[in-house]
Amino acid sequence: MNVEFAGPGSGTAPLTWGQRAIWETIERTAPDDHYFNFGRIVRVPPGVTVELVSEALARLVERHGSLRTLLDDGAQRLHEKGRLPLIVREGADAEAVMAELESARFDYEHEWPLRVALIADGDVVTHLVLVFCHLAADGLGAEVAVRDLRMLLLGRSPRTPAPQPLDLARWQSGPDGRRAAAKAAGHWAAEHARMPSTMFPERVAEAAQPPIWRALLHSPALDLAVRAVAAGHAVSTSTVLLSAVAKLAGRTTTAVLPIVANRFRRDTIGLVSTLSQEGLFTVDVDRPFDELLRSAAPAALQAYRSAYHDPADRAAVVAAESERRGEPVHPNCCFNDMRFTDPGPEPCTGAELDRALEESTLTWPMSQDKLNCRFCVHVGPEGVSLTADTRYLPKPAMERYLLDLESMLVEAARA
Repeated sequence: MNVEFAGPGSGTAPLTWGQRAIWETIERTAPDDHYFNFGRIVRVPPGVTVELVSEALARLVERHGSLRTLLDDGAQRLHEKGRLPLIVREGADAEAVMAELESARFDYEHEWPLRVALIADGDVVTHLVLVFCHLAADGLGAEVAVRDLRMLLLGRSPRTPAPQPLDLARWQSGPDGRRAAAKAAGHWAAEHARMPSTMFPERVAEAAQPPIWRALLHSPALDLAVRAVAAGHAVSTSTVLLSAVAKLAGRTTTAVLPIVANRFRRDTIGLVSTLSQEGLFTVDVDRPFDELLRSAAPAALQAYRSAYHDPADRAAVVAAESERRGEPVHPNCCFNDMRFTDPGPEPCTGAELDRALEESTLTWPMSQDKLNCRFCVHVGPEGVSLTADTRYLPKPAMERYLLDLESMLVEAARA
Protein backbone atom coordinates (compact mmCIF):
# COMPACT_ATOMS: atom_id res chain seq x y z
CA MET A 1 0.00 0.00 0.00
CA ASN A 2 1.02 3.65 -0.39
CA VAL A 3 0.75 6.74 1.76
CA GLU A 4 -0.19 9.90 -0.11
CA PHE A 5 1.56 13.06 1.13
CA ALA A 6 1.36 16.71 0.10
CA GLY A 7 3.77 18.85 2.07
CA PRO A 8 4.56 22.55 1.99
CA GLY A 9 7.28 23.76 -0.33
CA SER A 10 9.40 22.40 -3.11
CA GLY A 11 12.60 23.40 -4.81
CA THR A 12 16.26 22.64 -5.43
CA ALA A 13 19.37 23.58 -3.47
CA PRO A 14 22.97 22.42 -3.20
CA LEU A 15 23.64 19.59 -0.79
CA THR A 16 24.40 20.75 2.73
CA TRP A 17 27.91 20.16 4.06
CA GLY A 18 26.73 17.08 5.94
CA GLN A 19 24.91 15.70 2.92
CA ARG A 20 27.95 16.25 0.71
CA ALA A 21 30.20 14.52 3.22
CA ILE A 22 28.04 11.40 3.43
CA TRP A 23 27.43 11.38 -0.33
CA GLU A 24 31.17 11.33 -1.02
CA THR A 25 31.48 8.47 1.46
CA ILE A 26 28.60 6.59 -0.18
CA GLU A 27 30.22 6.96 -3.59
CA ARG A 28 33.50 5.52 -2.29
CA THR A 29 31.71 2.56 -0.70
CA ALA A 30 29.27 1.62 -3.51
CA PRO A 31 27.99 -0.95 -4.27
CA ASP A 32 28.28 -1.88 -0.55
CA ASP A 33 26.76 1.43 0.53
CA HIS A 34 23.84 -0.35 2.19
CA TYR A 35 26.39 -0.27 5.06
CA PHE A 36 25.13 3.25 5.84
CA ASN A 37 21.41 2.37 6.03
CA PHE A 38 20.08 2.27 9.56
CA GLY A 39 16.75 1.55 11.18
CA ARG A 40 14.51 2.25 14.14
CA ILE A 41 11.67 0.17 15.57
CA VAL A 42 8.74 2.11 17.02
CA ARG A 43 6.26 0.43 19.33
CA VAL A 44 2.78 1.62 18.38
CA PRO A 45 0.23 2.50 21.11
CA PRO A 46 -2.47 -0.17 21.63
CA GLY A 47 -5.41 -0.13 19.26
CA VAL A 48 -3.91 2.06 16.54
CA THR A 49 -5.13 0.96 13.12
CA VAL A 50 -3.33 0.80 9.79
CA GLU A 51 -5.34 3.81 8.63
CA LEU A 52 -4.27 5.93 11.61
CA VAL A 53 -0.62 4.91 11.20
CA SER A 54 -0.76 5.83 7.50
CA GLU A 55 -2.13 9.25 8.37
CA ALA A 56 0.64 9.83 10.96
CA LEU A 57 3.31 8.82 8.44
CA ALA A 58 1.91 11.21 5.84
CA ARG A 59 2.08 14.08 8.35
CA LEU A 60 5.65 13.11 9.27
CA VAL A 61 6.86 13.17 5.66
CA GLU A 62 5.05 16.45 5.05
CA ARG A 63 6.69 18.00 8.12
CA HIS A 64 10.28 16.99 7.38
CA GLY A 65 11.44 17.92 3.89
CA SER A 66 14.42 15.56 3.89
CA LEU A 67 12.01 12.59 3.80
CA ARG A 68 10.58 13.77 0.46
CA THR A 69 13.85 14.87 -1.08
CA LEU A 70 15.70 13.07 -3.88
CA LEU A 71 19.17 13.48 -5.31
CA ASP A 72 19.05 15.40 -8.60
CA ASP A 73 22.30 15.74 -10.57
CA GLY A 74 24.39 16.42 -7.45
CA ALA A 75 21.79 18.68 -5.82
CA GLN A 76 18.81 18.02 -3.56
CA ARG A 77 15.30 18.40 -4.90
CA LEU A 78 12.41 18.76 -2.45
CA HIS A 79 9.12 17.35 -3.76
CA GLU A 80 5.78 18.71 -2.65
CA LYS A 81 3.69 15.60 -3.35
CA GLY A 82 4.20 11.89 -3.66
CA ARG A 83 3.44 8.39 -2.47
CA LEU A 84 5.45 6.58 0.20
CA PRO A 85 5.28 2.77 -0.18
CA LEU A 86 4.34 0.81 2.95
CA ILE A 87 5.09 -2.84 3.57
CA VAL A 88 2.57 -4.62 5.80
CA ARG A 89 3.75 -7.79 7.56
CA GLU A 90 1.29 -9.81 9.62
CA GLY A 91 2.84 -10.89 12.92
CA ALA A 92 6.43 -10.66 11.64
CA ASP A 93 9.57 -10.18 13.74
CA ALA A 94 10.38 -6.47 13.66
CA GLU A 95 14.16 -6.97 13.99
CA ALA A 96 14.20 -9.38 11.04
CA VAL A 97 12.14 -7.00 8.91
CA MET A 98 14.48 -4.11 9.77
CA ALA A 99 17.53 -6.18 8.79
CA GLU A 100 15.85 -7.04 5.49
CA LEU A 101 15.07 -3.40 4.68
CA GLU A 102 18.58 -2.27 5.66
CA SER A 103 20.28 -4.82 3.41
CA ALA A 104 19.47 -3.18 0.04
CA ARG A 105 21.09 0.05 -1.15
CA PHE A 106 18.81 3.03 -1.82
CA ASP A 107 18.13 4.38 -5.28
CA TYR A 108 19.05 7.95 -4.36
CA GLU A 109 17.50 9.56 -7.43
CA HIS A 110 14.17 7.72 -7.51
CA GLU A 111 13.42 6.13 -4.11
CA TRP A 112 12.17 8.13 -1.14
CA PRO A 113 14.87 8.06 1.56
CA LEU A 114 12.61 6.33 4.11
CA ARG A 115 11.46 2.70 4.03
CA VAL A 116 8.54 1.75 6.26
CA ALA A 117 7.10 -1.58 7.30
CA LEU A 118 4.02 -2.07 9.49
CA ILE A 119 3.93 -5.10 11.77
CA ALA A 120 0.21 -5.82 12.02
CA ASP A 121 -2.15 -7.96 14.01
CA GLY A 122 -5.24 -7.84 11.84
CA ASP A 123 -6.12 -4.19 11.31
CA VAL A 124 -4.10 -3.10 14.36
CA VAL A 125 -0.43 -2.11 14.04
CA THR A 126 1.88 -3.27 16.85
CA HIS A 127 5.23 -1.94 15.56
CA LEU A 128 6.60 0.36 12.89
CA VAL A 129 9.93 -0.38 11.23
CA LEU A 130 11.68 2.68 9.79
CA VAL A 131 14.86 2.43 7.71
CA PHE A 132 16.58 5.71 6.83
CA CYS A 133 18.86 6.57 3.96
CA HIS A 134 21.90 8.27 5.50
CA LEU A 135 21.64 11.04 2.92
CA ALA A 136 18.36 12.09 4.59
CA ALA A 137 19.15 11.61 8.27
CA ASP A 138 21.88 10.76 10.74
CA GLY A 139 21.29 9.05 14.09
CA LEU A 140 20.11 12.17 15.92
CA GLY A 141 18.03 13.28 12.94
CA ALA A 142 16.27 9.90 13.01
CA GLU A 143 15.56 10.39 16.71
CA VAL A 144 13.85 13.70 15.90
CA ALA A 145 11.69 11.94 13.30
CA VAL A 146 10.80 9.12 15.71
CA ARG A 147 9.89 11.60 18.45
CA ASP A 148 7.56 13.48 16.10
CA LEU A 149 6.06 10.22 14.82
CA ARG A 150 5.25 9.09 18.37
CA MET A 151 3.42 12.36 18.96
CA LEU A 152 1.48 11.99 15.71
CA LEU A 153 0.50 8.42 16.60
CA LEU A 154 -1.02 9.83 19.81
CA GLY A 155 -3.01 12.37 17.79
CA ARG A 156 -0.82 15.32 18.74
CA SER A 157 0.89 17.66 16.31
CA PRO A 158 4.33 19.18 16.97
CA ARG A 159 3.86 22.81 17.98
CA THR A 160 6.61 24.52 16.02
CA PRO A 161 7.54 24.27 12.33
CA ALA A 162 10.47 22.01 11.57
CA PRO A 163 13.73 23.45 10.19
CA GLN A 164 14.43 22.37 6.62
CA PRO A 165 17.62 21.21 4.85
CA LEU A 166 17.07 23.59 1.92
CA ASP A 167 17.20 26.57 4.28
CA LEU A 168 20.41 25.27 5.88
CA ALA A 169 22.00 24.73 2.45
CA ARG A 170 21.26 28.32 1.50
CA TRP A 171 22.68 29.64 4.80
CA GLN A 172 25.87 27.63 4.33
CA SER A 173 26.28 29.12 0.85
CA GLY A 174 25.80 32.67 2.18
CA PRO A 175 28.27 35.05 3.86
CA ASP A 176 27.73 33.76 7.42
CA GLY A 177 28.20 30.19 6.30
CA ARG A 178 31.35 31.05 4.37
CA ARG A 179 32.87 32.74 7.44
CA ALA A 180 32.21 29.62 9.53
CA ALA A 181 33.68 27.45 6.80
CA ALA A 182 36.84 29.55 6.54
CA LYS A 183 37.50 29.21 10.27
CA ALA A 184 37.17 25.44 10.11
CA ALA A 185 39.40 25.29 7.02
CA GLY A 186 42.15 27.03 8.97
CA HIS A 187 42.17 24.21 11.52
CA TRP A 188 42.27 21.53 8.82
CA ALA A 189 45.22 23.24 7.13
CA ALA A 190 47.22 23.66 10.34
CA GLU A 191 46.69 20.06 11.47
CA HIS A 192 47.44 18.60 8.04
CA ALA A 193 50.83 20.30 8.10
CA ARG A 194 51.91 18.23 11.15
CA MET A 195 50.00 14.94 10.92
CA PRO A 196 51.24 11.68 9.40
CA SER A 197 50.32 11.07 5.79
CA THR A 198 48.17 8.15 6.91
CA MET A 199 47.75 5.99 10.00
CA PHE A 200 47.96 2.53 8.42
CA PRO A 201 50.34 2.72 5.45
CA GLU A 202 51.58 -0.85 5.16
CA ARG A 203 49.65 -3.46 3.18
CA VAL A 204 49.86 -6.99 4.58
CA ALA A 205 50.81 -10.03 2.56
CA GLU A 206 47.45 -11.77 2.72
CA ALA A 207 44.05 -10.27 3.46
CA ALA A 208 40.86 -11.97 4.60
CA GLN A 209 38.02 -12.57 2.17
CA PRO A 210 36.04 -10.42 1.95
CA PRO A 211 38.62 -7.81 2.98
CA ILE A 212 36.42 -5.68 5.28
CA TRP A 213 35.58 -7.16 8.72
CA ARG A 214 34.11 -5.94 11.97
CA ALA A 215 35.18 -7.15 15.42
CA LEU A 216 32.86 -6.35 18.33
CA LEU A 217 34.09 -6.32 21.92
CA HIS A 218 31.38 -6.52 24.55
CA SER A 219 33.21 -5.48 27.71
CA PRO A 220 31.50 -4.35 30.91
CA ALA A 221 35.00 -3.87 32.32
CA LEU A 222 35.90 -1.38 29.60
CA ASP A 223 32.68 0.53 30.30
CA LEU A 224 33.49 0.71 34.03
CA ALA A 225 37.09 1.70 33.34
CA VAL A 226 36.19 4.51 30.94
CA ARG A 227 33.83 6.07 33.47
CA ALA A 228 36.44 5.74 36.25
CA VAL A 229 39.18 7.35 34.16
CA ALA A 230 36.79 10.16 33.21
CA ALA A 231 36.06 10.73 36.90
CA GLY A 232 39.75 10.83 37.77
CA HIS A 233 40.70 13.29 35.03
CA ALA A 234 37.58 15.49 34.79
CA VAL A 235 36.94 14.74 31.11
CA SER A 236 34.07 13.11 29.22
CA THR A 237 33.97 9.38 28.59
CA SER A 238 34.02 10.12 24.87
CA THR A 239 37.32 12.02 25.26
CA VAL A 240 38.77 9.08 27.22
CA LEU A 241 37.82 6.66 24.43
CA LEU A 242 39.01 8.94 21.62
CA SER A 243 42.36 9.42 23.40
CA ALA A 244 42.77 5.69 24.00
CA VAL A 245 42.00 4.91 20.35
CA ALA A 246 44.64 7.46 19.31
CA LYS A 247 47.19 6.15 21.81
CA LEU A 248 47.04 2.62 20.41
CA ALA A 249 47.15 3.57 16.73
CA GLY A 250 50.89 2.95 16.56
CA ARG A 251 52.30 6.37 15.63
CA THR A 252 54.08 9.09 17.63
CA THR A 253 51.63 11.68 16.33
CA THR A 254 48.15 10.34 15.70
CA ALA A 255 45.41 11.78 13.52
CA VAL A 256 41.87 10.50 14.05
CA LEU A 257 38.63 11.62 12.39
CA PRO A 258 35.90 11.73 15.08
CA ILE A 259 32.32 11.83 13.79
CA VAL A 260 30.65 14.93 15.26
CA ALA A 261 26.90 15.57 15.51
CA ASN A 262 27.08 19.30 14.55
CA ARG A 263 23.80 20.15 16.30
CA PHE A 264 24.96 23.19 18.23
CA ARG A 265 23.04 25.83 16.23
CA ARG A 266 19.46 26.55 17.28
CA ASP A 267 18.17 26.03 13.74
CA THR A 268 19.70 22.55 13.52
CA ILE A 269 18.63 20.97 16.82
CA GLY A 270 15.30 19.76 15.43
CA LEU A 271 16.45 19.18 11.85
CA VAL A 272 15.87 15.80 10.23
CA SER A 273 18.91 15.67 7.98
CA THR A 274 22.50 14.46 7.96
CA LEU A 275 24.57 16.96 9.93
CA SER A 276 27.27 14.61 11.22
CA GLN A 277 30.72 15.16 9.75
CA GLU A 278 34.30 14.23 10.49
CA GLY A 279 36.43 16.50 12.64
CA LEU A 280 40.23 16.26 12.81
CA PHE A 281 41.83 15.24 16.12
CA THR A 282 45.63 15.39 16.05
CA VAL A 283 47.67 14.65 19.16
CA ASP A 284 51.18 13.59 20.17
CA VAL A 285 50.68 10.26 21.96
CA ASP A 286 54.26 9.28 22.88
CA ARG A 287 53.73 9.85 26.62
CA PRO A 288 51.88 8.30 29.56
CA PHE A 289 48.12 8.08 29.14
CA ASP A 290 47.35 10.42 32.06
CA GLU A 291 49.53 13.11 30.47
CA LEU A 292 47.89 12.53 27.11
CA LEU A 293 44.44 13.11 28.60
CA ARG A 294 45.42 16.56 29.85
CA SER A 295 46.10 17.81 26.33
CA ALA A 296 43.45 15.66 24.64
CA ALA A 297 40.45 17.60 25.99
CA PRO A 298 41.28 20.94 24.28
CA ALA A 299 42.43 19.10 21.15
CA ALA A 300 39.12 17.23 21.06
CA LEU A 301 37.20 20.50 21.40
CA GLN A 302 39.07 21.94 18.41
CA ALA A 303 38.33 18.75 16.47
CA TYR A 304 34.61 18.98 17.23
CA ARG A 305 34.54 22.60 16.05
CA SER A 306 36.35 21.70 12.84
CA ALA A 307 33.68 19.13 11.95
CA TYR A 308 31.28 21.87 10.83
CA HIS A 309 33.11 22.49 7.57
CA ASP A 310 32.63 22.71 3.82
CA PRO A 311 33.89 19.44 2.27
CA ALA A 312 35.14 21.44 -0.74
CA ASP A 313 37.44 23.46 1.55
CA ARG A 314 38.70 20.28 3.17
CA ALA A 315 39.37 18.71 -0.23
CA ALA A 316 41.43 21.75 -1.21
CA VAL A 317 43.50 21.46 1.97
CA VAL A 318 44.08 17.74 1.39
CA ALA A 319 45.04 18.29 -2.24
CA ALA A 320 47.50 21.06 -1.36
CA GLU A 321 49.20 19.06 1.41
CA SER A 322 49.31 15.91 -0.72
CA GLU A 323 50.99 17.87 -3.53
CA ARG A 324 53.49 19.38 -1.09
CA ARG A 325 54.49 15.95 0.25
CA GLY A 326 54.24 14.12 -3.03
CA GLU A 327 51.94 11.46 -1.60
CA PRO A 328 48.25 11.16 -0.60
CA VAL A 329 47.47 12.59 2.85
CA HIS A 330 44.49 11.10 4.70
CA PRO A 331 44.28 9.54 8.19
CA ASN A 332 41.99 6.68 7.10
CA CYS A 333 41.19 6.35 10.79
CA CYS A 334 37.73 7.18 12.20
CA PHE A 335 36.09 7.25 15.63
CA ASN A 336 32.31 7.30 15.99
CA ASP A 337 30.73 7.54 19.44
CA MET A 338 27.14 6.62 18.60
CA ARG A 339 25.81 6.81 22.16
CA PHE A 340 23.07 9.42 22.44
CA THR A 341 24.14 10.35 25.98
CA ASP A 342 27.43 10.21 27.83
CA PRO A 343 26.96 7.93 30.88
CA GLY A 344 29.19 10.29 32.84
CA PRO A 345 32.11 9.78 35.22
CA GLU A 346 31.81 7.18 37.98
CA PRO A 347 34.58 5.68 40.14
CA CYS A 348 34.80 1.91 40.50
CA THR A 349 36.78 -0.59 42.53
CA GLY A 350 39.38 -3.10 41.43
CA ALA A 351 37.09 -5.92 42.52
CA GLU A 352 34.34 -4.61 40.24
CA LEU A 353 36.76 -4.53 37.32
CA ASP A 354 37.90 -8.10 38.04
CA ARG A 355 34.35 -9.41 38.03
CA ALA A 356 33.46 -7.48 34.89
CA LEU A 357 36.48 -8.79 32.97
CA GLU A 358 35.05 -12.29 33.19
CA GLU A 359 32.11 -11.17 31.03
CA SER A 360 34.11 -9.90 28.03
CA THR A 361 33.31 -11.43 24.65
CA LEU A 362 34.57 -10.76 21.13
CA THR A 363 32.55 -11.58 18.01
CA TRP A 364 32.75 -10.92 14.24
CA PRO A 365 29.28 -9.65 13.24
CA MET A 366 29.94 -8.21 9.78
CA SER A 367 32.08 -8.50 6.65
CA GLN A 368 31.87 -6.98 3.16
CA ASP A 369 33.94 -6.08 0.10
CA LYS A 370 34.27 -2.29 0.26
CA LEU A 371 34.47 0.51 2.81
CA ASN A 372 35.56 4.12 2.54
CA CYS A 373 38.02 3.84 5.44
CA ARG A 374 40.74 1.48 6.67
CA PHE A 375 40.04 1.71 10.40
CA CYS A 376 36.78 2.72 12.11
CA VAL A 377 36.07 2.41 15.84
CA HIS A 378 32.40 2.59 16.81
CA VAL A 379 31.09 2.96 20.36
CA GLY A 380 27.50 1.93 21.00
CA PRO A 381 25.19 0.19 23.47
CA GLU A 382 26.42 -3.24 22.35
CA GLY A 383 30.11 -2.43 22.97
CA VAL A 384 33.16 -1.14 21.12
CA SER A 385 33.67 -2.37 17.56
CA LEU A 386 36.50 -2.06 15.07
CA THR A 387 35.71 -2.21 11.36
CA ALA A 388 38.88 -2.45 9.33
CA ASP A 389 40.38 -3.29 5.96
CA THR A 390 42.34 -6.50 6.54
CA ARG A 391 44.69 -5.55 3.72
CA TYR A 392 46.13 -3.06 6.22
CA LEU A 393 45.10 -4.53 9.58
CA PRO A 394 44.71 -8.34 9.67
CA LYS A 395 41.98 -9.95 11.75
CA PRO A 396 44.39 -11.08 14.52
CA ALA A 397 45.67 -7.49 14.80
CA MET A 398 42.08 -6.21 14.98
CA GLU A 399 41.32 -8.58 17.85
CA ARG A 400 44.57 -7.66 19.61
CA TYR A 401 43.79 -3.94 19.22
CA LEU A 402 40.42 -4.22 20.97
CA LEU A 403 41.81 -6.38 23.77
CA ASP A 404 44.73 -3.97 24.23
CA LEU A 405 42.23 -1.11 24.38
CA GLU A 406 40.38 -2.90 27.17
CA SER A 407 43.61 -3.71 29.04
CA MET A 408 44.99 -0.17 28.82
CA LEU A 409 41.79 1.43 30.08
CA VAL A 410 41.37 -1.07 32.92
CA GLU A 411 44.98 -0.45 33.96
CA ALA A 412 44.40 3.31 33.84
CA ALA A 413 41.29 2.92 36.00
CA ARG A 414 43.24 0.97 38.61
CA ALA A 415 45.98 3.63 38.82
